[in-house]
Amino acid sequence: MGIVLKGVMQAPVTPLNDDFSLDVEGFERMVDFHIRHGAPAIAWPHHKAESLNLTIEERKLGAEAAVRAAAGRVPVSIFISALSMEDSLDLARHAQKAGADAILVITPYFWKPTPEAIYDYVVEVGTSIDLPLLTYNSPGHLAGVEFTGDLTRRLIEKLPNFIGMKDASFHSEKFLEISRVARQMRPGFAMITGVEFLLPSIPLGGAGSFSAAGAISPHLCNELYNSCATGDWPKARECQYKITQLWHLFREQYPSSLKGGMVMMGRSVGPTRAPLPTATKERQAYIRTQLEELGILQNEPYGW
Repeated sequence: MGIVLKGVMQAPVTPLNDDFSLDVEGFERMVDFHIRHGAPAIAWPHHKAESLNLTIEERKLGAEAAVRAAAGRVPVSIFISALSMEDSLDLARHAQKAGADAILVITPYFWKPTPEAIYDYVVEVGTSIDLPLLTYNSPGHLAGVEFTGDLTRRLIEKLPNFIGMKDASFHSEKFLEISRVARQMRPGFAMITGVEFLLPSIPLGGAGSFSAAGAISPHLCNELYNSCATGDWPKARECQYKITQLWHLFREQYPSSLKGGMVMMGRSVGPTRAPLPTATKERQAYIRTQLEELGILQNEPYGW
């Protein structure tokens, strides 16, 4: 399949109005912002987009808005997993109809499926549409959904549209094994880290990351990827240290702190839906001090 996924791909948050309704206009503005500042792809709605707090209809509206705003400039992948297989299949078919370039899938949350159940689930979704498909490896979250080299091999053998994996294991040995198996069978297979830990992943065959920090510091994200891709390791280490500090800052009250940081960058995207808290003024003020210390406020774009 022709889609190429590499670099720091932006996974936008979900803008909300003050009444917690979906801000479609704001979402399209944000997608355009990401693309103008170098995003090689758009992926939505990952968990930082509050995907669990959105209705199926809202997720369809957002998918349509993402494709519309991208306007063919970069690939758009849609996360289609939900609490039921029926809803996941509905979202997958809708993504294809809406013009998305790929889908991302994981088994339903809470349940801890066996490798055979994961295989069956991915195959059912992957054969229901013609789009390229990525899976989501998250052994430490979401009740421990874990892909292995052997499971990856079986899925590649079965699904010609299985083109990549989002990996949130943060485990170099497991990442390397999946990458070794996948790239031998399908050389263009994209191993994508869940956040920007590119310095340890690109040398192991990583294609890039889905971004947590890109809503705040797109230039730094692109600089990190370019440094890793060209082998400028001193610069890559410098960028990685900064981005890791940002991740530690935003994963506390995630994604509320990320939205709070966007306020400090002049890109307010509204509140966060319950049960997640909206970042308080005090939290925003603390985030601002950290962004100043890292040089983010001074060196990244302000506003839209």
